[in-house]
Amino acid sequence: MRYTFSCPPPSLNGWHAQMLRLLFLLTALAFTQQVAAIDAGMPNPPTSPTIVKVGIFLVDIVNLDEVNETFEAEFIIGAEWQDPRLAFDPIEAGSNEKLFQGAFQFDEAFTGWWPQLLIVNEIGTGDMNAVRLVVYADGRVRYLEQRNVTLETPMKLQQFPFDAQTLEARVISFGDYSDQVMLEVDERILGATEEYTKKNNGVNIAQWQFENLALTSSTADFRYYGGQKGFSEIDLAITLTRQSANFIWKVIFPLIVLVLLMWAVFWLEVDNLSERLNLAFIGVLTIVAYQFLIDGTMPRISYFTFTDAVLLYSFVIMCVAIFESLIVYSLYRAGHKPMAERIDLIAQWVFPVVYFAGLTASYVYYL
Repeated sequence: MRYTFSCPPPSLNGWHAQMLRLLFLLTALAFTQQVAAIDAGMPNPPTSPTIVKVGIFLVDIVNLDEVNETFEAEFIIGAEWQDPRLAFDPIEAGSNEKLFQGAFQFDEAFTGWWPQLLIVNEIGTGDMNAVRLVVYADGRVRYLEQRNVTLETPMKLQQFPFDAQTLEARVISFGDYSDQVMLEVDERILGATEEYTKKNNGVNIAQWQFENLALTSSTADFRYYGGQKGFSEIDLAITLTRQSANFIWKVIFPLIVLVLLMWAVFWLEVDNLSERLNLAFIGVLTIVAYQFLIDGTMPRISYFTFTDAVLLYSFVIMCVAIFESLIVYSLYRAGHKPMAERIDLIAQWVFPVVYFAGLTASYVYYL
């Protein structure tokens, strides 16, 4: 494309004409630089495929939201690859490396190719607080960035509150198939983050204990871009175990004690129906309140957890106690007081045995 600029008409003389000519020259120069700045740079990976070593350093787990099945974490993501097109003479450059530090230098000054590392299950844009890219004389490129991200991850809560969760992050090179870019695990960063998480208790969050961190590479079996080719993926798995002692002492233990207190129903006189029902219904309503309390801290799930099983079983036991009181009162009204008292005596022993047997069966089944 040819661009032409016309000078001021010759009728203008003196310093006005000189200023106009200077203005036209500056405008032409600025426009030419702008056109030259539209440079595709190096849009394609240097080789097919380009091997990119990726590591994810876990700095901290900020929050774990079980209701929305999300977690917030702070990562340092590192990547390294070889691009011969960026090699330079260190003697001529006066340095063995070229540093691009900060968002402005990285976005505006660096014109080479780099993999756009996308965390697939990230919610929102997150915060990138720092970025650093170093080009070495031999064409080796090392990229580092620090991100605060919120990630969506499925949780398996069947064993709640004795569960362990695996928090996941899936990283791909956005827009590149596996025959263009192949992601591999950077063992150096993996080893560093494993050592850091074991020594630093700050990685743990309330009610959770950090157990393990794994970083693996794979080829995804589904397509993001609609093509028939797979793409390379890095999978981060963080395993946490719930510290359940607090929940047991505040929820499970009081619930069991409450149900056992309802045991007193079977020691009341068989003709005292009102006291029996009052005591039993207080227990039933308390269990319903417990259910609402626990539902507020859990996501909308379609399956039963261990805690749900304990609540439901306790509710059923209390309902059985109500029916037992109605039966013995009916027998008393029918003139069968000895039989009613005998049923009460049997219930005094059967009730705790059946209740604890049910709790044990639930524990074995879920855990």
